[in-house]
Amino acid sequence: MNNTLRIDSFEAQIEPITAQSRALLHELTVSVHWPHRESDIDLLIRLGKGYIALDEIGRPLGSAMHFPMGDDFAMMGMMVTPPRLQAQGAGRALMKRILEDCDGRDLRLNATRSGYRLYRSAGFVDVGMVYQHQGMVGSVAQVDSVAGVDLAVISAKDSAAIAQMDARAFGASRTAVLDALLGVSTGLVAMRGGQPCGFALMRRFGKGHVIGPLVADSEALAMLIAASLMRQAQGSFVRVDTPCAGQGLRRFLTDSGLPEFDTVTEMRLGPQRRASEGLKTYGLAAHSLG
Repeated sequence: MNNTLRIDSFEAQIEPITAQSRALLHELTVSVHWPHRESDIDLLIRLGKGYIALDEIGRPLGSAMHFPMGDDFAMMGMMVTPPRLQAQGAGRALMKRILEDCDGRDLRLNATRSGYRLYRSAGFVDVGMVYQHQGMVGSVAQVDSVAGVDLAVISAKDSAAIAQMDARAFGASRTAVLDALLGVSTGLVAMRGGQPCGFALMRRFGKGHVIGPLVADSEALAMLIAASLMRQAQGSFVRVDTPCAGQGLRRFLTDSGLPEFDTVTEMRLGPQRRASEGLKTYGLAAHSLG
C-alpha cells in the first residue's frame, strides 16, 4: 500500500500588483511575520510596481516590487515568499520579472536571511548591515547638543531642501517618495547658520511609529534629531532601521528602550551610490524604500 501523499502540485499565475492586491499582499506579510498594516501596504502599492504569484484558487504564493527613483535607480522590495514555498522557485521567478523591468537601472535592496542567497546568485553584492531597533520608548537617553544647530518642525517650505539633502545622502532623487511620506508624517529639520543640515520624518507604521528617513551630517546630529522625535512618541512603540556602523546612535536607541531586534543586509547591483561622508542616511524610510 502506498502511504505517500503529494501536495503543492499546482501551477502559479503571475499578475501585476494593483490596488486590489492589498489583501493578498497583507496575507503574505502576515505569513512571514512582517508587521505591515493595510495602510502601509497601500502606500507601497502607490509608490511601486510589481507582481504577485497566485495559485489555481487565488491564494498568494509570493510577491516582488520595485520602486523607481529617478531615471536610473530603483529599490527592490516587498520580496515575500512564505517559508514552505521558498524552495519551489516562486521568489526566483518574481525576481527575474523585476530585474527585466529594471534593466538599465542601478538597484538596491535589503535582504533578509532567507533571501540573501537568492540575491547573491543574481549578482547583488553586500553594502553593509542595517540594524533594526524597536521597542517601547521609555525615558529618552540624554544626548549632547550640537553647536550652532536649531531644530524646527518641518513645513511645506522645507520640501525642496529636504529633497536635496535626501538625494545627496541616498544617492538618487526620490521626490515622489518624499512627497508621499511628508503627507503622512511629522518631522524636524535641522538648521546651522541658516542652512539645512539634517532632517527626519516620523509616521505611523506597523506596531506603532517608524522614524525615517533620518538624514544628518554627523552621527551626533542624527542622535539629536531622533531624540527630539522620540520624546514626542514617549510611551509608544517606535522602530528605527539604521545602516549606521557607529556605536553612538545604536547605543542611544538601546538605552531609550529600542534594543536591536534584527538585521538585514543592504545589497546593490551597480555602483555604490549611498553617501559615505557629509550628509548621510542614518535611518531608512522602510526596508522597501531605503
